[in-house]
Amino acid sequence: MLSNIGVPGLILILVLALIIFGPKKLPEIGRAFGQTLREFKKSTRELTSDVMEEFEDEDKKKRLNKVQD
Repeated sequence: MLSNIGVPGLILILVLALIIFGPKKLPEIGRAFGQTLREFKKSTRELTSDVMEEFEDEDKKKRLNKVQD
């Protein structure tokens, strides 16, 4: 999605954000966006690891059942 914007489009977005929010509010918005992105990545990693653990547990159960049969 962002690969289609290009440098001129990115500069335009940054200038508009600076005009709309002002120089004092922009760093706060950037920090909040960064924290939100970090939390999203953390949640995604945790969800992925939980799902992988569940699949591994299922696989171990299947192997154990095959060995017992």
